Amino acid sequence: MATNKSTKTNQDFSKYIRLFWMVFLGGVFTLLLIFLLASWGAFGKMPDHTVLENPKTNLATEIISSDGKTLGKFYFNDNRTPVGYEELPKHLIDALIATEDVRFHSHSGIDARGTLRAFFFLGKKGGASTISQQLSRQLFVGVASKSTISRITQKIKEWIIATRLERQYTKEEIIAQYFNIYDFGNNADGIRSASRIYFNKEPKDLSLKESAMLVGMFKNSSLYNPRPERNPIGVRNRRNVVLDQMYKYEYITKAVKDSLQKTDLDLDYSPESHREGIATYFRGYLDGFMKSWIKNNPKPDGSNWNLYNDGLKIYTTIDSRMQNYAENAVQQHMSKLQAEFFHQNSPRRNPTAPFLELETSEIIDLLNRSMKQSERWRHMKYDLKKSDKEIEASFKKPTQMSVFAWKDGKASEVDTIMKPTDSMRYYKSFLRTGMMSMNPQTGHVKAWVGGINYRHFQYDMVNQGKRQIGSTFKPFVYTAAIDQLHISPCDEFPDTPFCIEAEKFGNPEEWCPKNSGGNYGGQRTLKNALANSVNTITARLIDKVGPQTVVDLAKKLGIESEMLPVPSIALGTPDLSVYEMVGAYSAFANQGVYTKPVMVTNIEDKNGTILYQFKPETRDVLSQETAYVTVKLMEGVTQGGSGTRLRHRWAVNQPDYKEIITGYPYEFTNPIAGKTGTTQNQSDGWFMGMVPNLVTGVWVGGEDRAVHFKTITYGQGAAMALPIWGLYMKSCYEDEELDISVEEFEAPENLSINVDCSKASSTNTEGSSDDEVPNDLDFG
Repeated sequence: MATNKSTKTNQDFSKYIRLFWMVFLGGVFTLLLIFLLASWGAFGKMPDHTVLENPKTNLATEIISSDGKTLGKFYFNDNRTPVGYEELPKHLIDALIATEDVRFHSHSGIDARGTLRAFFFLGKKGGASTISQQLSRQLFVGVASKSTISRITQKIKEWIIATRLERQYTKEEIIAQYFNIYDFGNNADGIRSASRIYFNKEPKDLSLKESAMLVGMFKNSSLYNPRPERNPIGVRNRRNVVLDQMYKYEYITKAVKDSLQKTDLDLDYSPESHREGIATYFRGYLDGFMKSWIKNNPKPDGSNWNLYNDGLKIYTTIDSRMQNYAENAVQQHMSKLQAEFFHQNSPRRNPTAPFLELETSEIIDLLNRSMKQSERWRHMKYDLKKSDKEIEASFKKPTQMSVFAWKDGKASEVDTIMKPTDSMRYYKSFLRTGMMSMNPQTGHVKAWVGGINYRHFQYDMVNQGKRQIGSTFKPFVYTAAIDQLHISPCDEFPDTPFCIEAEKFGNPEEWCPKNSGGNYGGQRTLKNALANSVNTITARLIDKVGPQTVVDLAKKLGIESEMLPVPSIALGTPDLSVYEMVGAYSAFANQGVYTKPVMVTNIEDKNGTILYQFKPETRDVLSQETAYVTVKLMEGVTQGGSGTRLRHRWAVNQPDYKEIITGYPYEFTNPIAGKTGTTQNQSDGWFMGMVPNLVTGVWVGGEDRAVHFKTITYGQGAAMALPIWGLYMKSCYEDEELDISVEEFEAPENLSINVDCSKASSTNTEGSSDDEVPNDLDFG
């Protein structure tokens, strides 16, 4: 009886054993089948070998300066520029492994120990996702589903892809990809953008505590956002957890951990967007350049390059150091100049502020035109389909807005409530500027500043804007005369009233330009006449060579804007751009050879394949002798004309110099050729300055010509524009690595024209420079 019972018990036990193995093996088989089905794509498409080798990620186009710095990027959603493993500091990698996957180097994509722990404790003692799994999720699986079944299939796909990634890539490549793919928030896609945006440095330069902060953000960058208005305390706590992990796994000592955990985050937040950062106006120009290039240069398969996703690299001629010096010079001077302008044009002093010489009806017409040209009008008219009456009413309704302001010498924003009509008038009261600097031998543009603040004033006054150029045009007249008549800077001409008769050169009326201040008499050398911007002598020269000759010369020097061949162009009536003027002047410094300005040297795809390489465009325009003689003429401007404030210091205690000639005294001692320019009613101030290997042009003025200084004291080129040049060049010379020339301009062999006027004297040396251009100056 007992035997039968024992036999039955053994049979039951054997049955349970068989059942267990059937269930176990069935489970294993089912699990294997699920993994096989998943790998075959039954639960959704799986990446094949080629996709794994080239995962699809959106890469921003990077704009690179001539000195190897990133000026900015073009991107749509992803501001991502990948870096290699060798560019990641060791403590950054250590922080990641200690926090996210301590057994990273010993598993093949799945951490069995961590997975079992997570399974038995239901994730309460930590997750089990390896770095490889997290990378597979970022690249191919996507956001975790809220559905349990979908989440399980996602996890299976994640495991499979992780093991495939481990076979496809080295451990180092997986770590680099993981850092490059993660979104750190605030447009910081990938470790390079994160390093630049949060700490204003490259990844290789990150400190230990900075690395710990960024690794801590892997947990949830939306929650752990370090910006002061978001969650800096939470980010600091999370950073300290990372430091604890690094200590736990012996990557750092307890002393290092304890000292770093007491520190603040020390962000150097530097947002990257199309309207912020360095060289914003240049990047705006480059956007148009690239779209034109893309239109005419398709990919090998016939499709178009995507400026925002294809990871192109654009190598530019801009030098980041010189660009910074230029932007700083603009900011320093324009903030002071604007303060003086507001002082002189306050509503108490000028009821029609900021406008002068306009009737009330003219101001209303001007503002109405501006209203209909505004982005607000366009948006309401064409996007919102509002009627003109509704739009006009909205411009008269107080609205909350952020407006531009100079504060403590820096560009800033002020939150206020203002009618849009009042904001238009407010913005028109700001003086604008354009500045470009170029190497005349290579044509490489080294600095480009198109305005005072790109976010609020997007119209580029380097290339888009064109303004009357005043006396900066006179060197073209003098050059034509030297070239045709073989005259010397030391030759003398009478400084007496002069007229070009009616009908000559197509002029319908007699043209009799006036000298500044009405001063005449005696003889002047050409050098003295140009230095002091004597109008009568310039008129005599254009009468001898003819306006068409001057226009033809200007065209050969790269000026493409329309110029009427009439005598009045001698005094600078054409509207030209800073870009055109710098290019034209560069031929004088380059021994008569015009070199077209170059902004882009190379374009590469993400793999480094060269797609575009610039070809210099040059042409001989002047003889070396004519170019050199013109340069010697323009040196007179900084030796005895309106540009002498670049050299002297005797006015250091004069109030107007203290208040407005920013950076004075400059005390340059090296050869400088240049020309100031001031237009009718002080509407425009120019300075063109050259040394042998750098030509720089600066314009300053209002958006509307009716916005200007009342008097010549501050409303001349030597006060409005020259200080920016002086500040910029002082910074460039202080940076010896730039190697900006202090030498003489190179003289041609066998110079046949006398340029040494030290023994020549003028019988009339009283200045009537364009520092004193009167309101009744006749521009024809």
